Amino acid sequence: MDELLYEIRDGIGFVTLNRPQARNALTFPMYERLREIAAGAADDAALKVLVITGAGEKAFAAGTDISQFREFRTPEDALAYEERIDRVLVALEECPKPTIAAIAGAATGGGAAIAAVCDLRIAAANARFGFPIAKTLGNCLSMANYGRLAALIGPARVLDLVYTARLVEAEEARAMGLVSEILPDHAALQARAEALARTIAGHAPLTLRATKEAMRRLRLAARQVNGDDLVTMCFTSHDFQEGVESFLARRPASWTGR
Repeated sequence: MDELLYEIRDGIGFVTLNRPQARNALTFPMYERLREIAAGAADDAALKVLVITGAGEKAFAAGTDISQFREFRTPEDALAYEERIDRVLVALEECPKPTIAAIAGAATGGGAAIAAVCDLRIAAANARFGFPIAKTLGNCLSMANYGRLAALIGPARVLDLVYTARLVEAEEARAMGLVSEILPDHAALQARAEALARTIAGHAPLTLRATKEAMRRLRLAARQVNGDDLVTMCFTSHDFQEGVESFLARRPASWTGR
């Protein structure tokens, strides 16, 4: 079974994260394929809009597949991981075509980062959004991702989400600007995503492109701040190893702060 599906219908590109048995947790090849699609969109004149969604009703994407973290030991491992993820997010930001995230179920960690970097986000009523890393793995976000989130929902809400490790439900997500619409169920979400994409596809492409690029340029300032020391502190820690093993063993983590 292909872990990421991609098809184009009438100028609309539909990307489906396709690991429903694992709540669509992203493997490294899935990240790379998503990057390729976003980067290649510029050269496809027939493609007007990209819609990204997850297979099934339980999750948009439950972050990165945790088993891929077991071999992390060095600062280079941590920085290479964040660089890999950032390449995907930058490709989505720099993609000249509008992007829509259609979110059903959980969008957490890397999945939430992908949704957050899309131009528009709509959600099913069962959608939940967050970065529960303080409860699960004990890692942190990159400086670029903190900057992206702060620009989207504000620093106070970023602190709230990370500190409490809670998942925001659909209505609260709409109130804080994470999503613009809530649909009653998965079927309605998919139908609305396609209809919204077709509406956008009929509008002036240069207006859309200029507006997207203007928003991207306004967010660039956060990338001038170096946060590599924070990433390596967390990803090379005893706590991170404990977080990975406890998550995979389905037991509570025992944090030591080292």
